[in-house]
This record gives sequence, C-alpha cells and structure tokens, in this order.
Amino acid sequence: MTNAAQLSRRERQIMDILYRLGQASAKEVMENMEDAPSYSSVRTLIGKLVEKGHVDHTEIGLKYVYFPLVNRDKASRSALGNVVKTFFEDSPYLAVNSLLDMSIHDLSQDELDELEKVIQARRESKQK
Repeated sequence: MTNAAQLSRRERQIMDILYRLGQASAKEVMENMEDAPSYSSVRTLIGKLVEKGHVDHTEIGLKYVYFPLVNRDKASRSALGNVVKTFFEDSPYLAVNSLLDMSIHDLSQDELDELEKVIQARRESKQK
C-alpha cells in the first residue's frame, strides 16, 4: 500500500467520500464530490486508487462498488504523522500547540476537560 501523502487532492477527496459512505459506485462518488470532474475522470481516479492499493471493489449487479482497504483511523494516523513530520519538525508537541493556538477559543469547557483527561491518562500510562 502506498502512503496517503502520495494521493492527489482529488484522490483524497474520493477517499473521504468512501470513508464517509462506507462504499459507493463511481456515480455515487461523483455525486458526492464538490466541483466534480467528468464521470470518466472519476472512474480513472478510482482506478488509480485501486492500483495504489487504497481501494478495492465488488460487483453488485452490473456496477462496481468501491470501498477503502485501510480503516479510517489507520489512514488518518498515517496522514497526521506525515503532517507532523513535514510541518512540525516531527514533534507532536509543536503540532498540538499549533492546534490549540488555532482553536482554543472554539473549544468548549467540556472539550478542554476531555483533553485534560487524555493528557492525564497518557502521563499515567507512561509511568507504568
């Protein structure tokens, strides 16, 4: 399987649709794309995702239905890892700090409390 960072913008858009829907035909993917290219372009892009090992398909009646091969959590961790490596010197601390700077005023007190619990749980598991 190739790295998620090697996907084009359109390929990432298709993967997002497949993750959201679970599975979809090329027509359904096209209908869910913002500013969608032609049907044949969508089919070509999906074909590339199949070749790259990100997507597979099954036949249902006369159409192919496509689905992601890697679960969304694993794919998002990989993509986030690439972002941290590329933009934050491979430092999760710098990435989290930047995220908090961006959204601290948008986080509710409950969300801040949850973040505090997550940090505390990480500290406790690290001490074991």
